[in-house]
Amino acid sequence: MKVNKSDIANMNRVKRLKLINSVTGIKPANLIATRNNKGETNVAIFSSVIHLGSNPPLLGFIMRPTDDVPRNTFNNIKETGLYTINHVHPDFIERAHYTSAKFPSEVSEFDICNLTEKYIHPYKVPFVKESNFKMALELKETIEITINNTILVIGEIIYLEVPDEAFANDDINLEASKTVGISGLNSYYELRYLNSFPYARVDEVPNFKG
Repeated sequence: MKVNKSDIANMNRVKRLKLINSVTGIKPANLIATRNNKGETNVAIFSSVIHLGSNPPLLGFIMRPTDDVPRNTFNNIKETGLYTINHVHPDFIERAHYTSAKFPSEVSEFDICNLTEKYIHPYKVPFVKESNFKMALELKETIEITINNTILVIGEIIYLEVPDEAFANDDINLEASKTVGISGLNSYYELRYLNSFPYARVDEVPNFKG
C-alpha cells in the first residue's frame, strides 16, 4: 500500500483513524484514573502516554479535542490536580478497552467495566487494583496544540509501584510486568524482551560493516 497526502485526506473517517493510529507502531496501553471533588471516579484507556524527562520525572499524554464530547478525565485532573496511570495487562484488556466508551460523568467506568478502585495513602485518587504497575501524578502543565485542538497534559510522578520481579539492575522488564501495547484503536499486543545494549558512546560503536 502506498498513499499520499491527498489519499489520506480523502479516506473515510474510520479508515483514516485506524491507519494513522497504527503508523507509529506499538504504543503503551494505560488506564488513567481520576476522581472529582464530588467523589465521582473515572477511568479511561489511553495510548498516548510519553516520557518527557527524568529530573523531574515527567510524563505527558494527549487529550483529544474537548469540543465535541465531555472529557471527564481532563475535567477531573484540572479540578483536583491529581491522577494515576496504570499499565494494562492481558487478563483485563477487554475490560480496559471498553472504558473508551463515552459514559456520562456520573457513571464510573470502574463499575461498568468491572475494574476495582484502590486507594493508597495519602493519594486521594484511585489506582486500578488489577494493574501491578501503578503511578500517581501531579498535574504540572497543560499545553494547547492549536493545529488539531488537542492538549498535552504534563504531570510529575509522585508515586511509583513496580513488581519486584520486573525490576532488576536498575531496569524495568515490561515482559515480566506483563504490560501490553496497542496498535491503532483496538488491537492489543503482548511485549517480549529481546535484548539490552550499553549506553551508546561514539568511540564504542561496533563496526557493523564487518
